[in-house]
Amino acid sequence: MGSRNNTNVLDFILMGLTDYEDIQWVLVMLFLLIYLITVLGNAGMILIIHLDLLLHTPMYFFLSHLSFIDLSYSTVIIPKTLENLLTSNKYISFTGCFTQISFFFFLLVTEFFLLSSMAYDRYVAICNPLNYQVVMSTRLCHALITGSYIMVFFESLVIVLYMKSLRFCKSNVIYHFFCDLMPMLVLSCTNTHDTEIMIFVLAALNVVMSLITISISYRSILSTILKINSTSGKHKAFSTCASHLLGITVFYITTVFTYLKPKLSYSLGKDQEASVFYTMVVPMLNPFIYSLRNKEVKNALIRLMQKRDSSRQLK
Repeated sequence: MGSRNNTNVLDFILMGLTDYEDIQWVLVMLFLLIYLITVLGNAGMILIIHLDLLLHTPMYFFLSHLSFIDLSYSTVIIPKTLENLLTSNKYISFTGCFTQISFFFFLLVTEFFLLSSMAYDRYVAICNPLNYQVVMSTRLCHALITGSYIMVFFESLVIVLYMKSLRFCKSNVIYHFFCDLMPMLVLSCTNTHDTEIMIFVLAALNVVMSLITISISYRSILSTILKINSTSGKHKAFSTCASHLLGITVFYITTVFTYLKPKLSYSLGKDQEASVFYTMVVPMLNPFIYSLRNKEVKNALIRLMQKRDSSRQLK
C-alpha cells in the first residue's frame, strides 16, 4: 500500500505513534486533555491581557502573541492526530500535508523571534528602567511582531516552494504523527540536497540570530543584577526573568533535540516523544510557566472576577 509508481502521490499515510489499540485510546485521552488545557490556558491568557488595562504593557503584549502562537500550532497538530488515533483512516491529502507543514513551520519559527523580542524587552526593563516606556514604545513592539511575521512568512514560502519541487513516488507512508519537514524529505525520490541546504541555512540563521539576541540580553541582565546591593532587589529582578528563561530553555532543548538527529531516524519513526513534547506539552505549559509565578496575572484575574461579580449585583 505504501509503494507508488513514478507519478507524484495524491495522499500520505501518517503512521502515528503506535499501532496498539489500547495504547491509542490512552493517547487519545491524554492528547485531548492536553489540548483542552492548552486552549483554555492560552485563550485565557489572551483574554485576561486584553480585558485588564494594567496588563497593556510591552511584556504582556508579547506574551499574548506567544499564547496565540502556542494555541495556533497546537491546533495545527493535535486535532488531526486525534482523528488518526480514533479512526482507521490515517490518510492526509497532499495539499493537507503541505498546508500543515507551512503553518507549523511559520508558527514554530515565529516563536523563536518572539522569544528574542521578549528577551530584549526584559533587558530594557532591567538594564534601562528609566527609559523603558520610551524605548519599548508601542511602535517598536508592533514593528518587532510585524517584522517577525513577515520575515517568517517569506521563509515559509521559500521552504514550501522547495518542498513542492520534490517528487514523492516511492512510498507515501510517513513514520510520524504529523507532516514535518524531515520525515517528508526521507520519502522523496528526487535529490533533496538543495532543499536540505536551504532548510539548514534558514534554520541556522533563525537559531543563531535568536540565540545571540537572547544571550546578549541575559548577559547584560545578569551583570546588572549582580551590581544590585540589596538581596530583595536581586530577587525581584531575577524573578521577572525566571519564567522567560524557563520557557526558552524548555523550547530550545526540545526543538534542537528533535531536529539535530540522523536522517535515518526519521524514516524509522524514532524519538517521536520529543516531537510530542514541543508540539503539545510546551504550548500547554507556557501559560502556567508565565502566569503561576506572576502576581500581576493573578491580580488581573482577581480584578476581572470582582468586576464580573459587581456587574451581576448591579443587575
